[in-house]
Amino acid sequence: MKEKISKNIQIKNKRATFDYELLDTFTAGIVLTGTEIKSIRLGKASLVDTFCLIEKGELWVKNMYIAEYFYGTYNNHAARRDRKLLLNKKELRKIESEAKNSGFTIIPTRMFINEKGYAKVVVAIAKGKKEYDKRDSIKERDDRREMDRAFKK
Repeated sequence: MKEKISKNIQIKNKRATFDYELLDTFTAGIVLTGTEIKSIRLGKASLVDTFCLIEKGELWVKNMYIAEYFYGTYNNHAARRDRKLLLNKKELRKIESEAKNSGFTIIPTRMFINEKGYAKVVVAIAKGKKEYDKRDSIKERDDRREMDRAFKK
């Protein structure tokens, strides 16, 4: 029995917007094997605790979870292996120069499948939030929720 495959896969890193202030975003391709793309198309992936590093002029995503494909045999992939992200040199240079600054990091915020069927990852240059910034975010979210409830009545 095959599961129904959704065309609009959106895997989000919800924790990223809470823990970080996102400054600039880039859409990157990702190098995958056959069983990995099949698992992503089924929505069996997660960006929780995922981060990016630049090594030897290449951008790598670390600790990304893609579940093993159910119908995969000995060809199945490792669930948390390092995966290379594909960007052009101009974008890589910009990301590298901004990430070198103290307090900045590169985090994946969203993974999706585009209209051609390729998996893409949106990476962001981010700055960590302080505790009081997180409290402000919670307060804003609660205020918005209260306003929405008031308008619906």
